[in-house]
Amino acid sequence: MSDTLTVGLPRINAPAPNFSAKTTHGDRTLADYKGKWLVLFSHPSDFTPVCTTEFIGFARVAAELTAKNCELLGLSIDSIYSHIAWTRNIAEKFGVEIPFPIIEDLKMEVARAYGMIHEGASDTSAVRATFVIDPEGMLRAMLYYPMSNGRSIPEIVRLVTAMQTSDANGVATPAGWQPGEDAIVPPPKTIAAAASREGEGFAYTDWYFSKRPLAA
Repeated sequence: MSDTLTVGLPRINAPAPNFSAKTTHGDRTLADYKGKWLVLFSHPSDFTPVCTTEFIGFARVAAELTAKNCELLGLSIDSIYSHIAWTRNIAEKFGVEIPFPIIEDLKMEVARAYGMIHEGASDTSAVRATFVIDPEGMLRAMLYYPMSNGRSIPEIVRLVTAMQTSDANGVATPAGWQPGEDAIVPPPKTIAAAASREGEGFAYTDWYFSKRPLAA
């Protein structure tokens, strides 16, 4: 079955697709976010209830992400005027100001580049996709949710924090890791290193599994 809207997904640890787009805060390009982390997220449509809860959730963590050198950028296949009307409605009805830009993607150029249009979901709506891009413009994480279910905003904040922690400390983080918890030391890569791991001062379980605390 042919589908002219669906394209392949971008790849993690590869350069994020470039874009140039109109937003509610003026024109934006990927290059504008050089030196910062970026959470680029799509939603199916303005004036929909699940999307409204997500935008309120993102608005409430925007300052926390900014403190982590991370910006938010929304997208849907709606016009700037629809975005403006919707954000004004959210402020009026829910008392929440939306502080981040929202891309107008009427031609679906950004949605196609990032694989936001999925066959069987809708012909005209972007799925709930979230992309985390690092300060060098590399795509580091992708999360996809169905249209019927909203994202976990705290998980996105946690993921950004975990990746920043891994980059800064050369460690991995275990399932459900939270700031302040021990991190995983990279496993040894030689037989000799595996044999000496137990005596290296880490919280040792086995040669391939050790943890260490991180500096506060």
